[in-house]
Amino acid sequence: MRDAFVRYTYGGRTSYGQLEGDTIRELKGHLFDQPTLTGATLKLADARLLAPCEPSKIIAVGRNYKSHLGEHPSLTAPGLFAKLPNSIIGPGDDIVLPPGAEDVHYEGEMVLVIGRRAKHVAPGHAADYVFGVTAGNDVSERTWQKSDLQWLRAKASDTFGPLGPAIATSLDYNDLLVETRLNGEVRQSQRTRDLIFDVDAIVSYITRFVTLLPGDLIFTGTPGTTQAMKPGDVVEVELEGVGVLRNPVAASRS
Repeated sequence: MRDAFVRYTYGGRTSYGQLEGDTIRELKGHLFDQPTLTGATLKLADARLLAPCEPSKIIAVGRNYKSHLGEHPSLTAPGLFAKLPNSIIGPGDDIVLPPGAEDVHYEGEMVLVIGRRAKHVAPGHAADYVFGVTAGNDVSERTWQKSDLQWLRAKASDTFGPLGPAIATSLDYNDLLVETRLNGEVRQSQRTRDLIFDVDAIVSYITRFVTLLPGDLIFTGTPGTTQAMKPGDVVEVELEGVGVLRNPVAASRS
């Protein structure tokens, strides 16, 4: 039986809650520190959902499905890069195309949410540290990705990390369907059993070098091919058992 957790605003307050169907049950305390139910409830439709957690760091894995490799050779270890917390936005928030961006693509992914401090995690023990999973969109500016020294602009610009709508626990994250739709048309669809480096391998490898803290995120890679988005588009990333992360695309406001 899965549990699902959300972060939301209602009545001028930001809270965590346990999602049961169309009802949110308010939690007291931090999501990763044994919160308790307050007894208060509200309808999901009355709340504004936010990104379901606030990470101190975001690590991402590139080229982790054979369907996404193209002409690139397979890697011998997970290919890592970082996104920044300022890239994280929630369900319904605009993906804003920065000035000068010419080729901004969606990348639908399963995202791991870390639940406890993780360092030197032994292979096969990732489940002890993964709190749950959520849907993410690793928005990427392809021109900058090819031309810049590092992928800071390409991957970590403001709004380039949509996340949500909920964190689901007790799912078999080794076999979930990831699907991306652009304006209602399916563009990506593959199961996480096809990851080149699975969750155990990813968590063990990352924690050799980086200490992960509760709420930190790991984007696990995107399948298939992607294409550019334009203002007015709507991109949806659906992760089986989690829900649909929906974000409109907007032009820079500057």
